[in-house]
Amino acid sequence: MSQASEPGPAGPTSAVPPPSRATRIRQIRLVGLVVVLAVLVAAVIPIVVAVGPPTRDELLEEAGLKGRQYLRIGVKDDQPGIAQQFSNNVWKGFDIEIAYMIAGYLGIDRSRVRFLPIESEDRARRQAREGDGFVTVDLVIASYSITRQREEEEGAVFSAPYLATEQSVVTLKSVEGRDQVSSLEDLAGQRVCTLTTSTSSQRLREAGATPIGRNKISECIQMLYDGQAYAVTTDAAILAGFVTGDQPDDDGQRFTVGLRNAKPLRHWDIGSSAQEMWGVNTGSNQALRDLVDLALYASAKDEKDTAWEDAYDANLRWQQRYNLPQSVAEQQ
Repeated sequence: MSQASEPGPAGPTSAVPPPSRATRIRQIRLVGLVVVLAVLVAAVIPIVVAVGPPTRDELLEEAGLKGRQYLRIGVKDDQPGIAQQFSNNVWKGFDIEIAYMIAGYLGIDRSRVRFLPIESEDRARRQAREGDGFVTVDLVIASYSITRQREEEEGAVFSAPYLATEQSVVTLKSVEGRDQVSSLEDLAGQRVCTLTTSTSSQRLREAGATPIGRNKISECIQMLYDGQAYAVTTDAAILAGFVTGDQPDDDGQRFTVGLRNAKPLRHWDIGSSAQEMWGVNTGSNQALRDLVDLALYASAKDEKDTAWEDAYDANLRWQQRYNLPQSVAEQQ
């Protein structure tokens, strides 16, 4: 019987040489890197999903408006066409309609909006009169022009603008033909009334006029009627209602300013006056500011939302014919 030969060293059963130490280290590092990447991805994915703009409901919760029974809004009470209080606590005007529009976006019914009169000097602090005292209102919608000084020095926090107008001048109509007012410089040497803390005071001083400050524009108009001031200057949209006077609006209701010795007024376009952009003071409540901006944006961009246009038509557009050549406000 022949003897079977033993397999040689290079035969099929020869062992595979083990990997080198350097190779094992590279493999361990690769496995470790894959594990680390997997952990990072698992940690990042939930964060990415969670990040994004808050919903309206989330903003309402953050702003403290969920379940609120009413909304306090500081407004002017003596500006025909802008904000005016009538008998039986009836309020009318452009700012009033803008307030209702914003309140509706916040989920607050018109019947739960409380309007409180606010003076010009109290708008930054959002302090309005209620009874015999003062309360902090949620919003100030009071023909309040956006300025850097009011933001940086006085602490006002403004929304995006909701109306653009410009500074103008009114005088008694009896001066027409004798004195033309085409710029503030034409008022040099004259006593001119304007709102306390308004943006008009400094411009009057620079023009050589003598500014007289009052907390209510109706007080300035009364001074004009009584011959205690030569002119009144502030935003054209504010002055337009006094120039329009006792004319009936499109609903047949007449403006009633309740002043003594009322006389016809003339509205003067002073040309290159700076544009005044009105904003809502929301205070430090960032979520509330975002909600107000969203309400204004929705009205501007949604063709079916005509709340702003309706407010403009009902309160400002119809007055234009009584205030020529001065533009009352931008129609957008």
